Amino acid sequence: MGVTTAAPTPPWIAAQRRQLLAQRGHAWLLSGPSGLGQYTLALEMVRAWLCEAPAPDGACGQCGSCHAIEVRTHADLCVLMPETEMVARGWPLPEKAQAEIDDKKRKASREIRVEAMRDAVQFAQRTSARGRGKAVLVYPAEQMNTIAANALLKTLEEPAGDVRFVLASEAAHQLLPTIRSRCLGHTLQWPDEAQSLAWLAEQGVAADAAAALLRAAGGRPEDALALSQGGRSPQSWAQIPRAVARGDATALAEMSPPEAVDALQKLCHDLLARRVGAAPRYFAEADLPTPPGVGPLTRWARALAKEARTADHPFNAGLMLEALVAQARNALNSRH
Repeated sequence: MGVTTAAPTPPWIAAQRRQLLAQRGHAWLLSGPSGLGQYTLALEMVRAWLCEAPAPDGACGQCGSCHAIEVRTHADLCVLMPETEMVARGWPLPEKAQAEIDDKKRKASREIRVEAMRDAVQFAQRTSARGRGKAVLVYPAEQMNTIAANALLKTLEEPAGDVRFVLASEAAHQLLPTIRSRCLGHTLQWPDEAQSLAWLAEQGVAADAAAALLRAAGGRPEDALALSQGGRSPQSWAQIPRAVARGDATALAEMSPPEAVDALQKLCHDLLARRVGAAPRYFAEADLPTPPGVGPLTRWARALAKEARTADHPFNAGLMLEALVAQARNALNSRH
């Protein structure tokens, strides 16, 4: 993926950026559910820390440092991500790692590798190249394995004088308690619906689709944008509940197994909500079938949680989708 000019910062991220930059601290942990902008806020903090002419509202966007971050070549910034995430976001891999992947010796890693963490530790000990200090950005931080996390822990405990860290996570509870305790914590704020819809409109999402996709994403604007960019239409989303109740797998046919499990978990949540008299969150009420009893829904929720743990590595994706729909149909048509 190529590097593009930085888009305007979403307003809810800009407000948090100003708040965090006004505080001191060598290590931050940004946490919260997906789709709220952890990576965006982490990168904004790094830009401001390294900027040659920073303001209370963040980086200037014009200096050599800002340009170097934009084109992914800043000598004083170390980005730690799974290799799959690095590639998706346009960050270059280390030469050795890129060569191994190019030579088909291995696939791009889905976790933050120990080798990358060791490189980051060495980076933290070097002198700043541009004289504005150094920064390490870790995202998603929960993708560090235990060895990598322990290597980072030592550096967090005894950091070099001019290096700062920002860890961004969508599952901070999975981090080592010792990592969490050595960082200043910030929980991502939820934007209100009007802010989210205005931002989605700026990203080119049609107004009639934006509200439905925002609901499908549980109110998380970045997730709603990802649904739109992935070709998800409000109409196809609305058809899922009744289709799976009939045992029709075509409603999930365009989804990967993890996406299908996520959609069914959202459906199960909404049906449980309706069963106990609460409003649904992800689907319009008119699109939902009559919910079965709490017992069948609770058993289905447990089964889906189990499926979610292995959805990234299905033996056969087509068979898994058929099994998921059969499971959903049985739950939704249960009379007990």
